Amino acid sequence: MSVTVRVPAKVNVQLAVGAARPDGFHGLANVFLAVGLYDEVTVTEADELRVTCEGPDAGQVPLDRTNLAARAAQKLAERHGRSPAVHIHIAKDIPVAGGMAGGSADGAGALVACDALWGTGASREELLGICAELGSDVPFSLVGGAALGTGRGERLTPLEVGGTFHWVFALADGGLSTPAVYGEFDRLAEGREIPEPVASQELLAALAKGDVHALAAALSNDLQPAALSLRPSLADTLAAGRAAGALAGLVSGSGPTTAFLVPDAEKAASVAEALLASGTCRTVRTGESPAAGATVL
Repeated sequence: MSVTVRVPAKVNVQLAVGAARPDGFHGLANVFLAVGLYDEVTVTEADELRVTCEGPDAGQVPLDRTNLAARAAQKLAERHGRSPAVHIHIAKDIPVAGGMAGGSADGAGALVACDALWGTGASREELLGICAELGSDVPFSLVGGAALGTGRGERLTPLEVGGTFHWVFALADGGLSTPAVYGEFDRLAEGREIPEPVASQELLAALAKGDVHALAAALSNDLQPAALSLRPSLADTLAAGRAAGALAGLVSGSGPTTAFLVPDAEKAASVAEALLASGTCRTVRTGESPAAGATVL
């Protein structure tokens, strides 16, 4: 027997970052939008827990028990007193180490797939609790759509979205370590007071109305200066996307993927073509928001 679950990528249309907390995390106001780029996670009964992966950049995905999909299977198995003996296969289409929550998506996908395969009957609250233990972005990968994440990003409030938003994503060579980006944020912020992170009311209103121009004006990412400090070449990518006609561009999450908001699918194609021709990125992808969360196929 096997179960396959499809899980989306995400883009942060707002990432407001507070000061470092005593536990080492930062308080966040994180507005997530799920994007129609997907990984598919298939779990099959097996003699032991193992992970395989195929697709773009699959060689960068850890295949041991540190993989979030493997950790998800182990956590669910522990709670229900069973062995996590499954083969987890990830068909990867979400960029790896790109600030689009690909690893988090795989964790959420494996959790939902194992729950279905084993018939554990876990409640949504239990699944979201395990997701929060796995990582700050994992709960959103489960629910999809649009949500405001507070705390360290794991406490979710669903948000209304009044239309479809079109995106172009420029993928950089190599990844950026999320802890390193937060460390650089702390270094750049040293000596100044950091305000409490709050969601932008203008941005939430733009999402609710489906107003792409208002959303473009409200996009923000407090980690962007840190990402640009560690990877200055991203500034050239952002400039190329804007020059090609994107309404706005920003670093997605901790990077190094850059995300460009465009008015429609036709403009997405032309901006993607121009970004590729600019030589400022490795490759490009397009996608629409919002997208559904983890879904059993």
